[in-house]
Amino acid sequence: MEIVSFVLIGIGFIISVIYGIKLLILAFQKSVLWGLGSIFIPFVGLVFVIMHWAEAKGPFLKSLLAIPFFIGGIALGAGSLPQQSAY
Repeated sequence: MEIVSFVLIGIGFIISVIYGIKLLILAFQKSVLWGLGSIFIPFVGLVFVIMHWAEAKGPFLKSLLAIPFFIGGIALGAGSLPQQSAY
């Protein structure tokens, strides 16, 4: 089960990275300040998505596809943890 867990988390990670880069490219296409802000300042990327929803909704919504993979991988991984005995 650990292998399936790692694969699911890996797929989620790959999806997140791909669409995160696409959002970063969109931010840099709008302005260098949007791009740099998205990299270095927390929540600027989210503000960018909200303010430029028409252009950013595709990559943002596609990046949300990673969430079920993360949840599934964590759920399967948590079931395979060794149990501690209470003494």
